[in-house]
Amino acid sequence: PHVVSVIGPNDNSMTCSQLDNEIAISSKFKRDAKAEKSYGTSTNVAAILFWLPGVVATQMNANEAIRAADDRINHLNRLKAKKNCD
Repeated sequence: PHVVSVIGPNDNSMTCSQLDNEIAISSKFKRDAKAEKSYGTSTNVAAILFWLPGVVATQMNANEAIRAADDRINHLNRLKAKKNCD
């Protein structure tokens, strides 16, 4: 799963709607990462069968991606509050 950057270079100059869009994007990355954690994915099934450390690596990467997405969403929500976005 993709690990997002928590703070982007243009975050402070974004409009409220742009911040909402970035939150939606980060939420999608978080959902994708949670889906990757499922042992039912073809990647994880193959890893379980052929290369168990691959499952561990996928789980660790997914956890990192979820944590980064959460941090990004929190950061963007703080910016929305500073800008008095609805």
